[in-house]
Amino acid sequence: MSIKTMLSVVIAAVYMFPASTLLAQSDVKIIPIPVSDNIYMLSGQGGNIGLFLGEDGTFIIDDQFAPLTEKILAAIKSVGGDTPRFLINTHFHGDHTGGNENLGNAGTLIVSHDKVRERLVAGSYIKEFGMNSPPANKAALPVLTFSEDMHFYINNDSVNAVHVPSAHTDGDSIIYFKKANVVHAGDIFFNGFYPFIDAANGGSLRGTIAAVDAILAATDSKSKIIPGHGPLADKAQLQAYRDMLAIAYARLLKLKNDGVSVEDAIIHDPLSDLEAEWGNGIFSGEKWIRITYPAVF
Repeated sequence: MSIKTMLSVVIAAVYMFPASTLLAQSDVKIIPIPVSDNIYMLSGQGGNIGLFLGEDGTFIIDDQFAPLTEKILAAIKSVGGDTPRFLINTHFHGDHTGGNENLGNAGTLIVSHDKVRERLVAGSYIKEFGMNSPPANKAALPVLTFSEDMHFYINNDSVNAVHVPSAHTDGDSIIYFKKANVVHAGDIFFNGFYPFIDAANGGSLRGTIAAVDAILAATDSKSKIIPGHGPLADKAQLQAYRDMLAIAYARLLKLKNDGVSVEDAIIHDPLSDLEAEWGNGIFSGEKWIRITYPAVF
């Protein structure tokens, strides 16, 4: 089984099964992957975590599922970090915010876009995966929120969180490390797979492409890009992903503008030439069209 295939199985499982069931049946390992001198990507089960170490404290981006918190903290300590001083959520989905309550109770300051806090307060339901999340407890909620962007001046770098509207959801943030030339893209970027776009919670394919364009404009050939899911990437891989999204968008938009129903769009098979490279993740092309068609605009 190839690395890409193994990753696709893990990613699909994360979205298709409740976290409590999945975690109880698995032996998850949290693996720190070096990105730069003091930045790591932590892979495990759920969205990739960004880890930033330095004398001003440990800073993390996203936190996977609650039962993994102790393993995540152990992985952080294994590379010289400590209980995080700051946590920023790239969006509200449970595989990126599930550890919030544990870390909030440990004294971590949680930060997010306004919409992330709103959706955590209200609770959410993701129909495509049957995932029901009740309203979050107080300790899990961001205590600092922003509407457009926020800067952290920490560990000898400038870290900028920038909101991108109507992309994966309506509350996505991209995190830029200026000096290190590293970006955490959150679920704007599924490296090697068709992405999940949460139309019911404000996401759109057009907005996702615009968000990817923003990352491309801010990076160069030496940039390292942490995707929400999939392996650590560079700008060339992000560009390939963007090219795929643009092709899919143009084809789906034409069908939609022509009044073609989602069932008939599937029959047209507009993603047939993309399937071998991009259809081995959460979705086949057919499933991705079914979910994404309402989110084209």
